[in-house]
Amino acid sequence: MNREVLLIEPNYKNKYPPIGLMKIATYYKLLGDNVTFFKGNIQDLILNRIYDSILPYLYTHKNDVYWETKKDKIIQYLKKPNKELLSELSYSNKILQGFFEYHSKYYKQKKYIDYIKKWDIVGITTLFTFYWDITIKTINDAKMLCNDIKNVKVGGILATLLPKQLEEETGITPIIGVLDKAGMLGDNNNYIVDSLPLDYSILNEIDYEYPASNAYYGYMTRGCVNKCKFCVVPLLEPTYINHIPLKESIIDSSNKYGEKKDLLLLDNNILASNKFNEIIDEIKSTGFYKGSTYTEPNMYEISINNLKLGINDKAYIRSIVKLYITLLKSNDKNNEMHDIYSKLTEYNLLQFHTAKKDHIFEIHEIIKPYFEKFYKRKRPKERYVDFNQGIDARKINDDNMKKLAEIPIRPVRIAFDHWSQRDIYEKAVRTAVKYGHKYLSNYILYNYNDTPSDLYNRLKLNVDLCEELGASIYSFPMKYHPIQEEPFFRNRDYIGPHWNRKFIRAIQAILNSTKGKVGRGSSFFYKAFGRNLDEFKKLLYMPETLIIYRLYYENNGITNLWWNSFSSLHKEQLDIIKPIIEKNNFNDINISDNKIKHVLSFYNIKRGDAIV
Repeated sequence: MNREVLLIEPNYKNKYPPIGLMKIATYYKLLGDNVTFFKGNIQDLILNRIYDSILPYLYTHKNDVYWETKKDKIIQYLKKPNKELLSELSYSNKILQGFFEYHSKYYKQKKYIDYIKKWDIVGITTLFTFYWDITIKTINDAKMLCNDIKNVKVGGILATLLPKQLEEETGITPIIGVLDKAGMLGDNNNYIVDSLPLDYSILNEIDYEYPASNAYYGYMTRGCVNKCKFCVVPLLEPTYINHIPLKESIIDSSNKYGEKKDLLLLDNNILASNKFNEIIDEIKSTGFYKGSTYTEPNMYEISINNLKLGINDKAYIRSIVKLYITLLKSNDKNNEMHDIYSKLTEYNLLQFHTAKKDHIFEIHEIIKPYFEKFYKRKRPKERYVDFNQGIDARKINDDNMKKLAEIPIRPVRIAFDHWSQRDIYEKAVRTAVKYGHKYLSNYILYNYNDTPSDLYNRLKLNVDLCEELGASIYSFPMKYHPIQEEPFFRNRDYIGPHWNRKFIRAIQAILNSTKGKVGRGSSFFYKAFGRNLDEFKKLLYMPETLIIYRLYYENNGITNLWWNSFSSLHKEQLDIIKPIIEKNNFNDINISDNKIKHVLSFYNIKRGDAIV
């Protein structure tokens, strides 16, 4: 008998889809199981499950209503019953009225678990440890949805790094590490989950849209040869693997789900591989060579074909509904679209929960030519390869940068974790640019053992290199926190030895205006971070609201008033006020010195005080 499998990603924001769950979906489908993917509020999942369970009953007692069109109101009534909704839904039918009242009461009393259909297996992925609270809540809520708690499986990054703490708070013993051996999910077979192709179809089952969605995802190596103290890769992927073939997986994905524009690889140290040249050649053979382009395939035809084949009906019904809406929006001035809109409305095909597979097929021949015209208008776009975790500056040389130039890599990501690595980093950038890699990016770690000055110097070096080399380097400052230490794995509150709460908030306020990145352009950098270290340190002590609304407060003179007041303090006064500012807590401060009190008053200016 086929099992019902539920795969869950907690409802946090993330850029990339859960690759592990995509492989697990492939695994269970190979075994003939039915797989559902969910990301969102667990209560919404429960309400949908209740709705699914009562739908047949509603048709039994009143089959002249298209109950799917009433789904939103049914769920609304279950959550918050009222007489008007009940009257509308029951159609003066006493049996239906009692039915809705009964289920609403049971939902309120949380007795729905007694009668909704549960899943045989529930799998939950985990990501960063600072998502601790939402992850633990998701696991505990999801336990109710499984027929047997022994079949609740939890894995991923957080689960691997904090298995004991997770088990203490959920009662679930997590699966640790990568699923790189047969039988790790408890079944007796020879499948190695980590080697399976990704099931891209499950991404169409959810409302959440991952920002980096039009890409193939994968690894061509695993692990890292370095053992950096601040990095968890040695724990997550302890063994370095020189080469994992990817070509077959990309071909399989293209045939099933349509070609993707980009290739996103999550290797942690690709340059450490002694198969590097072979890896680049394999990437080229999959269609990602220098100058290669991508033209979006007819996703409507691909979705229709997969619907005919029975490949994830829920996903492809949703996909086709989205495509209908896109088609209508792209032709909103076309009179022919009025007829198409009327037809789609007639068949209830413009909402996920009302669309039916047979209705989609019924109007397929009518709507097919419009999609053919729609996709013929698509123009080729450049393809890109992204080694998203970055490449090791210490291993960059002429040979590998010349070889890397054979693929459309953009950007080249080079980590710059310490100012002490300046010479190595600068040489790496110059070598990369020498072979045509003019679009670069890097992660800049701060709040570790660095000082604020170290951060400024690294950012400024990138700006200077951009101007000298004619390159574009985007820096992404990343705040360090120890993700395995109590209590810091539960939040992002860790403060490094050379930092304080105010300095951290100042950096975050500056990055708020730069959208988290620092790009080329010295004038912009100088305005954001200061022309020199003295100006940067001034910004670190500046009231947060004055940083965020810089122009407003500079133009009305408030910034100068603050700085003049702050600068006029003598050493003894500075010794008193600086520790107060550095704690970034300006409530209930008992200070008798009027000059210090005046300076501190600027720190109570709220964001809402700015007229912008």
